Amino acid sequence: MHRAKITAVGRYVPPGTLTNADLEKTIDTNDDWIVTRTGIRTRHIARPDQATSDLAVEAAKEALARRGVDASTVEVIIVCTVTPDMLFPSTACLVQDRLGAKGAWGFDLVAACSGLLYGLTTAAQMIASGSQKRVLVIGADTMSRIVDYEDRATCVLFGDGAGALLLEPAEEGEDAGLIDFQHEIDGSGGDYLYMPAGGSRHPASHETIDNREHFVHQDGRQVYRYAVNKMHDVCRMLLDRNGLTIADVDLLIPHQANARIIGAVAERLGLPDEKTVINIGDYGNTTGGTIPLATHDSLAQGRLKKGDLVLMAAVGAGLTAGGALWRWGY
Repeated sequence: MHRAKITAVGRYVPPGTLTNADLEKTIDTNDDWIVTRTGIRTRHIARPDQATSDLAVEAAKEALARRGVDASTVEVIIVCTVTPDMLFPSTACLVQDRLGAKGAWGFDLVAACSGLLYGLTTAAQMIASGSQKRVLVIGADTMSRIVDYEDRATCVLFGDGAGALLLEPAEEGEDAGLIDFQHEIDGSGGDYLYMPAGGSRHPASHETIDNREHFVHQDGRQVYRYAVNKMHDVCRMLLDRNGLTIADVDLLIPHQANARIIGAVAERLGLPDEKTVINIGDYGNTTGGTIPLATHDSLAQGRLKKGDLVLMAAVGAGLTAGGALWRWGY
């Protein structure tokens, strides 16, 4: 078995932004209300001519450049997204072609905000088996395309962005890479966060469009409760299973859904602020992009260093939940 480690991280966010001040002009809200309840101040919004694959390609290019390897050496591409360019072909196919990764195969993975962690685990298992040696995992979403900007409860939450992580085998004897993971789903909560129409059950029609069913629908209270409980539970389970305590953790990199959720999880775990990454204020919830964007920022700020014990956690529509424990390798 070969332990998989992350060897490079890339990011891309569109240059256009949507601030709380901008939202104040179109819906009944204000900066104080948004910041107090979510921690968000601004979000990046894709241009009309940009799709999810465009964001994903730019993030992937940066990751490959930082590693100093060519796209032709990538063996698998996993794109974690709920906003594909189209239902088929997969966004992974579009990214593979644009990158020039001629030898790669790949697929899209749909697990909403937990998707990036599920993608990392999938890639790590491929590497552990010895079947693959270089896997590119991309979390990318253009949530602005499925947000109802007349619904103040959801439109303030989401932004567009992408992050890419390159996974390769750790060196023989190297203490780096994925230590353990824990993933769960609970389909009984599917109605708490979903997009009602656009699939085979309710294909697009005049009625679904008139009823605004092609946008995100969310029961905020139910999602908040599930998020706090499950993110805490998977983190605690990983630590207990590996004989670790919260004092051993150098950094928690959680999905950036809401600053209050992250704060509540950290408090329940007993983790201090300086060991908890919160960057939602600059991006909003970018779904598949949040964990790689937070990882990229942590590296840039010097908060994430070689040898650190890193805990990642996420929850998402499904309902889905996941956690992963890493020893950082560079």
